[in-house]
Amino acid sequence: MNLMLQTGLVFFICFISVGLSQWIPLPATIIAMIIMLLLLIFKLIKPSQIKEQSDFLLKNMTILFIPAAVEIINYTEYLKDNFLIFLLICLITTIITFVVSAYTVIFVMQWQEKKKKSNNIE
Repeated sequence: MNLMLQTGLVFFICFISVGLSQWIPLPATIIAMIIMLLLLIFKLIKPSQIKEQSDFLLKNMTILFIPAAVEIINYTEYLKDNFLIFLLICLITTIITFVVSAYTVIFVMQWQEKKKKSNNIE
């Protein structure tokens, strides 16, 4: 599947998610990710069918953050007034993310080791 078709598929899923977000109390981007995940799980879309588009988006991901970074300028007064609170939130969430990621890696490594041992027994 060429890049244009892959892009069209991704945009179509995003378009559908925008419509669904009118009835489902979730952001359209989250709904789009859930739809894409379900399509991949049920093998309605193969990873190879969206590989080029995924690689393109990953290579150019920094461009996607520019609007969010520019939008922060509109909230500089609010950020100045609540700087310590935001700093505390960032520190706490960073620690939580680190701990959850570490335990997830430990869990997956143990699970893979058990699976490898059970395959060796059979």
